[in-house]
Amino acid sequence: MPTRHRNHNGYLLRWDGEGFLFDPGEGTQRQMLHAGVSAHDVTWICVTHFHGDHCLGVPGVVQRIARDKVNHEVRAAYPASGEIYWRRLRNASAFADTDVITPRPVSGEVVRWPSGPVTLTARPLSHPVQSYGYRVDEPGGRRMLPEELARRGVRGPMIGELQRNGSLTTPDGSTVTLDECSAPRPGQSAAFVMDTRLCDGAFALADGVDLLVIESTFLSDESAMAAQYGHLTAAQAGQIAAACGVRRLVLTHFSERYTTADEPRFVDEVRKSYAGDVVTARDLMRVPVPKRGDYQVQRATK
Repeated sequence: MPTRHRNHNGYLLRWDGEGFLFDPGEGTQRQMLHAGVSAHDVTWICVTHFHGDHCLGVPGVVQRIARDKVNHEVRAAYPASGEIYWRRLRNASAFADTDVITPRPVSGEVVRWPSGPVTLTARPLSHPVQSYGYRVDEPGGRRMLPEELARRGVRGPMIGELQRNGSLTTPDGSTVTLDECSAPRPGQSAAFVMDTRLCDGAFALADGVDLLVIESTFLSDESAMAAQYGHLTAAQAGQIAAACGVRRLVLTHFSERYTTADEPRFVDEVRKSYAGDVVTARDLMRVPVPKRGDYQVQRATK
């Protein structure tokens, strides 16, 4: 339920020209205006499931895309079992329609789509209705090592040649390979895990990501209710983040029974298992994906 301090769901992930709009609930169109987000910024609409707080903003977003004459393709991912709900939301009222929105219904265990510089992956979660979480990954690359380049006499335009061809011959006749002068550089990643119990899909989506946005509906004293209704507690969100080596954890989807004064309690529960960066989401907050750097993924050990 929305509160005086929190709107319904609605999360935009910007990534190198792509805009992934996750779970637009009621009021998302207006929140976009407050956030300075244009309909032209959206290239994907990703619905995890068809409970109202995760999808009742779809009509406004669709009609805004039409009204603002967005001319690029906007793909829409959603559980295939909810096709009837998607069609109702997609055409919820009379308006001058648009043909740029392409449905991408999701079924099965793992679905992947290329999207510009990244890949979008969907995996099933555990909720009373069919629900999917999403993950965005960019491909890995290689990081050049200046000291190794200098030691082998590789400089200037020779570096570009080495990167393009994988090897080169230096003026002294030596052969230098890319592997000798570079190290693997993991691509960045982000995952979005909404309403679910603990399940394999949640762990698979969160595995090694730089940024995890995850529901944290209840505190542990309501763990029985969380399991009954298919939700996570803050402690369980922390367990997932710790087991998967997440770099930055964003908690969201708090039950309306809690206020902002309760936020430290959510963090305290997470800290029982996860020592990384924790953010408690608030409306219109901007959270950066951690910058790529020299780091090792830290995972909890049993």
